[in-house]
Amino acid sequence: MPAFDLPEFYLPYPARLNPHEQHARDHSNAWAKEMGMLDAVGPTGSLVWDAERLNRHDYGLMCAYTHPDCDEPTLDLVTDWYVWVFFFDDHFLEMFKYSGDLAGAQAYLDRLGRFMTEPGQTPPEPENPAEAGLADLWARTIPAMSDGWRRRFVASTHNLMVESMWELDNINRHRIANPIEYIEMRRRVGGAPWSANLVEYAAGAEIPEHLAALRPLRVLCDTFADAVHLRNDLFSYQREVAEEGENSNAVLVLERFLDLPAQRAADLVNELLTSRLRQFEHTALTELPQLLAEQGVPLEDQLAVALYAKGLQDWQAGGHEWHARSSRYQKPRERNAADLSGRPVGLGTAAAWPGQLAPGVRTFLVQHAHVPVGRTVGHLPLPPLHMPYPHRTSPHLAQARRHVLAWSERMGFFEPAPGDGPVTVWDAGLLAGYDLAHCAAMIHVDAEPEQLELSADWLSWGTYGDDLYPVRFGRTRDLAGARAQTARLALFMPLDGAAMPEPVTPLERGLADLWLRTAGPMSPNARARFRTSVVDMVASWVWELENQAFNRVPDPVDYVEMRRATFGSDMTMGLARLAHADLVPDELFEHRVLQQLEHAAQDYACFTNDLYSYQKEVQYEDEVHNMVFVVERFLGCDPYAARDVVADLMNQRMRQFEHLDSVELPQLYRQLDLSAEVRDRLDRYAGQLKDWMSGILVWHDTCIRYGEHELRARHEPVPALPSFSGLGTDAARILQTLAGA
Repeated sequence: MPAFDLPEFYLPYPARLNPHEQHARDHSNAWAKEMGMLDAVGPTGSLVWDAERLNRHDYGLMCAYTHPDCDEPTLDLVTDWYVWVFFFDDHFLEMFKYSGDLAGAQAYLDRLGRFMTEPGQTPPEPENPAEAGLADLWARTIPAMSDGWRRRFVASTHNLMVESMWELDNINRHRIANPIEYIEMRRRVGGAPWSANLVEYAAGAEIPEHLAALRPLRVLCDTFADAVHLRNDLFSYQREVAEEGENSNAVLVLERFLDLPAQRAADLVNELLTSRLRQFEHTALTELPQLLAEQGVPLEDQLAVALYAKGLQDWQAGGHEWHARSSRYQKPRERNAADLSGRPVGLGTAAAWPGQLAPGVRTFLVQHAHVPVGRTVGHLPLPPLHMPYPHRTSPHLAQARRHVLAWSERMGFFEPAPGDGPVTVWDAGLLAGYDLAHCAAMIHVDAEPEQLELSADWLSWGTYGDDLYPVRFGRTRDLAGARAQTARLALFMPLDGAAMPEPVTPLERGLADLWLRTAGPMSPNARARFRTSVVDMVASWVWELENQAFNRVPDPVDYVEMRRATFGSDMTMGLARLAHADLVPDELFEHRVLQQLEHAAQDYACFTNDLYSYQKEVQYEDEVHNMVFVVERFLGCDPYAARDVVADLMNQRMRQFEHLDSVELPQLYRQLDLSAEVRDRLDRYAGQLKDWMSGILVWHDTCIRYGEHELRARHEPVPALPSFSGLGTDAARILQTLAGA
């Protein structure tokens, strides 16, 4: 019996059918036979595919639904691509899933990648249908597209092929991924970003190269990918998990992580699917037009972006229709009408149930109906947190403490912030109590004195900016002012040595000083990368203000990914990378293992902050950007249950970090045949990430920023302490200590 009833889906757009459906079906069936896909046998000697199975799956119908407007030759080629990718998936699993032959699987994938040739290169002679199909498709597709599109398509095709090893490794280890890891890796393995590239081809609408990496376009692709994969997981659970024993499925991930029955897990996956679709709509209708206007994008490029967004929308609608019709997946049964006491059942009827909400309505209410009124939540006790790494502290801490206070005063952080009705964000006592130099001394423990001072100054600047934006721009909903300030800040980080404008705010003055001290020794690539991390962090502050202005609680996936930017993770990790930039190439840091290592560390630290700051943000600042609060809203649970979910996520991310560090990083060294010197540098970098996580945890436990006593002192009228502006005794003690240091 199927494990769960199929949920009711949010279907905002009707599916449409391409009139060239039958031609594409006939063409792709003949092409599959020509490539040898109907003759390939697995290790047992049985056929991987035959004509009957190919006809049942009906990829011609799929592509006619997902690309309803393209012409006949284009639909033929796109359908051939999907026949190839599904054959590759089935052939790879048949050859290597049951044998557990990881070495053979890696060799298979390495050779297959050689058929994605650069211009002027000649591919090897194909030895199996997957290679023959890829060679044929590459020759028919690439000449029509730009070099930028080819690079993106190579990356997405490489990911869906090579990261299949991640699935195979999890099967061999009987391991089920944690939810954050699963979403990230499913994008790479599942192929939807690859499908988004083919939407550009089918729609004749390439995304301009300078726009492709910007947030709205990235979010369109990511939300599209997540929705495609979550929908597929709901339809494929019975076949892949219950019958074939696979463990890469979102329903199974939530079953295990939240300890839920399959039906509740499936319903939650459907709610997350709906949330991602709503995020897609929000981005397409609000962030994308704003980006096109701000960038002054020419009309022909605006049209390409619009056609691309429409193509992704068509794919969602058509993909759902195909899943409902194709026999590739055994669908869970429809809800049992006998159990509903005569209520209507089926798609489109949920709104008729008393007390029930139609798909999409609940998600809209969760995300957009936040009422900004303070609520007393009290102190949130911390659950057990897994931290296997001891913290260390730089011997130069006292010097860094003195320096960062003097530097922050010199930059003007203790002065009233200029603008409409000047406000004072910080004073010396507050900054002393925050003790950001202590944080710097633990996360960059081996830095020389000057480097440690620089690290502490960056933390001071980033924390000041994070506190300034809500006070200066949030309370008045001055989004235009926030965007203008953000645009100006970019001018203080020139890549080519260009002159900076004259700083007019403390935030600009601090950034100008930091950039001159930081960027000079960097290589051009490292400088550009570090600049991007700062720009992304500042832009994320505007993202928070926009959500606050519209009383919008972030989508859970978008929150996790944006939280890394709002926390300044890439910026502080970028400072750690400076010590290795001379030896470790930038592209190595883009490898999946290192990216996952960084993301696991970032999420652990970000959620640490969210646990400690819950009372400060929810009770005193009416913030919505807190993982505990986001989980509360998404799961409909109380703060304590949400807290435990966040702590479980942290602990699983830490265990994933431990596995990556002890197992996958050494495997990467062997796979890429890295030199002993590069291996040593990467080991040291992993050690810096351990210091980063443990130091951040200790800093949260020792500074005054999140303590209940200090929160009351700052937000409730009390008699001021002499010379310390109403700060608690901890801040006074720290200042007195510094004075004598």
